[in-house]
Amino acid sequence: MLDRLQILADRYEKLNELLSDPDVVNDSTRLRTYAKEQSGLEDAYRAYEEYKLVLTQLQDAKVMQEDKLDDEMREMVKMEIDELDTRRTELEEEVRFLLLPKDPNDGKNVVVEIRGAAGGEEANLFAAELYRMYAKYADSQGWRTEMLESSVSDLGGFKEVIFTISGQEAFRKMKYESGAHRVQRVPETESGGRIHTSTSTVVVMPEAEELDIVIHDKDIRVDTFCSSGAGGQSVNTTKSAVRVTHVPTGIVATCQDGKSQNDNKDKALQVLRTRIMDVKRQEEEAKYSGERREKVGTGDRSERIRTYNFPQSRVTDHRIGLTLHRLDYVLNGDMEEIVKALSLAEQAEILEREQLK
Repeated sequence: MLDRLQILADRYEKLNELLSDPDVVNDSTRLRTYAKEQSGLEDAYRAYEEYKLVLTQLQDAKVMQEDKLDDEMREMVKMEIDELDTRRTELEEEVRFLLLPKDPNDGKNVVVEIRGAAGGEEANLFAAELYRMYAKYADSQGWRTEMLESSVSDLGGFKEVIFTISGQEAFRKMKYESGAHRVQRVPETESGGRIHTSTSTVVVMPEAEELDIVIHDKDIRVDTFCSSGAGGQSVNTTKSAVRVTHVPTGIVATCQDGKSQNDNKDKALQVLRTRIMDVKRQEEEAKYSGERREKVGTGDRSERIRTYNFPQSRVTDHRIGLTLHRLDYVLNGDMEEIVKALSLAEQAEILEREQLK
């Protein structure tokens, strides 16, 4: 472990030199690449630096313990050794997790797609609540949210909504949200007071950059049409809405919420690149389907991952058996406890797998 940490530290310090090199500073692509790599190494580098300091202090304290000391000083040295030994153990555990294999997409922005599924209009209303939950969570993290496409239902829910979340490690925290989300409550449309169960589906994909997926003009078909509002009602007479089809794969992306046709085309291409990259990512994961896979993470998108029970103000994540009786807070974007629990569960499983190798 120490050898790996030293290699990491050497690379971090080399990146410091590169980021000060005038040739790199004047090359925006290299500068961005090196800065991103260094950011990904920083936590482990800082932990390793503290670990080395603690080892030095621990060694010095043990040497001092061998000297002739009065009882009071001997007790103080013993307390210091105990504290340093505890911190050393904590840091060893911390760096062990930091050295686990990382998802190369963790640092990317995300494209999120939410759709009303089983339950008709109630599912669409819940899809809108999930959108607001993620938007508020993004705001609490200092991330930026941008709407790409939406289809509003008659009662103001979302049949479908597609949006981006941009910010540091957005995918690392949001990737656990892919799957079916179930809501149990008395719908606004129900006059008899009966509890209904509805579902909305969420897909979280790492946003593809232009360098990740190159799309050639000859491989796409672009169609334009008039944008529409709730219930399919036309809201303008200009063909500003854009549908882009990737002919080789048949993957389609549509956007009508932009300010212009060019804006909608750019956003549709952004979604198209992300969907193409996501298909490739899913295919790569499928190659390892015969091996033991993590219970959390991207997972099976048709799997029911979480239940939101309104009568009991309860949120249950079925993958890790976590239940919180604070539904209002979670729907208001206070998701960090859930995200941390899922992240720890994933890390524990990866660590277990690594130890079995």
